[in-house]
Amino acid sequence: MSNQRLNESRRLFIKSASIAVAMVPAFSTNFISCNFAGEQNRLVGGGCDGCDIIYAGMPQQLSWETRIATPEERGDAMEINGVIYKADGRTPASGAILYVYHTDANGYYSPAPNQPAGSRRHGHLRGWMKTNAKGEYQFTSIRPAHYPDRKIPEHIHPVIKEPDKNEYYIDEYRFDDDPLMTKEERAHAENRGGNGIIHLAKNSKGVWTGRRDIILGRNIPNYR
Repeated sequence: MSNQRLNESRRLFIKSASIAVAMVPAFSTNFISCNFAGEQNRLVGGGCDGCDIIYAGMPQQLSWETRIATPEERGDAMEINGVIYKADGRTPASGAILYVYHTDANGYYSPAPNQPAGSRRHGHLRGWMKTNAKGEYQFTSIRPAHYPDRKIPEHIHPVIKEPDKNEYYIDEYRFDDDPLMTKEERAHAENRGGNGIIHLAKNSKGVWTGRRDIILGRNIPNYR
């Protein structure tokens, strides 16, 4: 990846993990995994270690909205929504899958007790959405915590899966009120899928709310 600082969090997360085995979803034979040996440099997004975990436990039926954290989950409630657009930045992209995962209230990717081994490295706070006819998506969860003893901003990892392309990552969701979102961090953004830095504000119920629109192909290598 071109930006060493921005992707430090990804490297810290995956450095001890072995290469994941491709997991082909039972509900579609058209999905393409990014684990074809020797073809990383030709893949949309330039390859993505761990993105194939999107398929581990993926429900057969997906909605445009999902709840990731249960009401019992420790942490501040959060709701994020937006629209995914096609490459022109204007046309809503229906049927695009967005997969997200993030840390718990202690800053760890803590797996659930009975979580399948293939997805444990992403922790239990993970979920999927499939955009509706208007390109809309929405997820509710908790606001992720910083990694313990690391000066890395709070973030949510997103992976995109379009029907005719392999899965690829876009810029992490990050928050403009995070004290670790320094000028340096902002300057190092790759803007994959567009700007990932969003503004959160608490609504009348005390829930953090924010919006991020995504443009498919924006600053994505090998996008075609």
